[in-house]
Amino acid sequence: MTRTQDAPWSEPLEAVLREWAKTAAARDKAGGTAFHERRLLRESGLLRLSLPVEYGGDGAPWSTTLDVVRRMAQVDSSLAHLFAFHHLQLATIRLFGSDAQIDHWSSETVAQGWFWGNALNPLDKSTRALPSNAEDAGGYLFDGRKSFCSGARDSDQLLASAFDGDGRLLIGVTPTNRAGIAVLDDWDNMGQRQTDSGTVIFERVPIAADELLLNPGPLSSPFATLRPLLAQSILCHIYLGIGEGALQAARDATLSQTRPWIASQAERPAEDPYVIVHFGDFFVALEGARLLVERSMQAFDRAWERGLALTESERGEVAVAVASAKVAAARAGLDVAHRMFEVTGARSTTAALRLDRFWRNVRVHTLHDPLDYKVRELGDWALNGRIPKPSFYS
Repeated sequence: MTRTQDAPWSEPLEAVLREWAKTAAARDKAGGTAFHERRLLRESGLLRLSLPVEYGGDGAPWSTTLDVVRRMAQVDSSLAHLFAFHHLQLATIRLFGSDAQIDHWSSETVAQGWFWGNALNPLDKSTRALPSNAEDAGGYLFDGRKSFCSGARDSDQLLASAFDGDGRLLIGVTPTNRAGIAVLDDWDNMGQRQTDSGTVIFERVPIAADELLLNPGPLSSPFATLRPLLAQSILCHIYLGIGEGALQAARDATLSQTRPWIASQAERPAEDPYVIVHFGDFFVALEGARLLVERSMQAFDRAWERGLALTESERGEVAVAVASAKVAAARAGLDVAHRMFEVTGARSTTAALRLDRFWRNVRVHTLHDPLDYKVRELGDWALNGRIPKPSFYS
């Protein structure tokens, strides 16, 4: 896992995190769109982190970009999610798009300071791609509703998916403010409350032929199927970051307390042997997950560098590493965020602190796709030697 302390973006990252931390609890309560915090991201330059240097980006490897996601998730996992999905959309163009499309949208992202949002949800088939009546041969009209559109509000560009009359998945790029697009403010879940993961409505929105990612297209090669593995890796880092944030919050709360439990012989809670044992459990769980995440990102970076030369078996090895990291990070994050109250005590449950946000955030996010199916994939690999089959979720 690449560390960021000495990187050129470390100072702006730290400045952003300090500002986010000041209002994290209050914003968790309020929900809605974090306009100010998103503006800080725009101004920080971090939105160009993963883009290649030739387009004006920082050229950071994915291990570095996602380590920044982990750092963000320690403070605010909703905004870490938005930042990560911005880079996921850019990666999608690089994996599914033509050279001309990659050149155009990468360069313009840097030049215009674009923040990308998501309206690409392959499980949601309610948006149709209708043949366009315009002169643009090969264009379509996207029409319907799209759910779980993380970061669509306050975005500049969207990646959107729809299905044509033959059931073919089409992915297109559109400015968020294009006529016919309505981004609803209807996300009000118990966790990840500022991801704006609500609904986008498309009313016969024109998507030109050169705005469709058809060459080489979705999941068209082992290299292109790294896209879902990048998405899964993002989840790993968010789960791990939430767990680490919960551990730090538990540590701060425990060290600030002066009165141990009445049956304890310790002078203060931080010296209580049972409290110390819990922290040992937390550390082992998170450290194990961190090492698996680090190993998976090393494999991912190597696979990314292989490009179109990447083979199915090489991709499969990365999939196993990422799935292992995801299971470990999810379990560790859930466990620490839940059990942290066993060391912080009743005082830490005051509503003003909103320490339960760590558990609510990781609980909501780990439901993105069922963990049992990741474990099944790993079991099939361990028992039968079958690598996970590429899909948008594996």
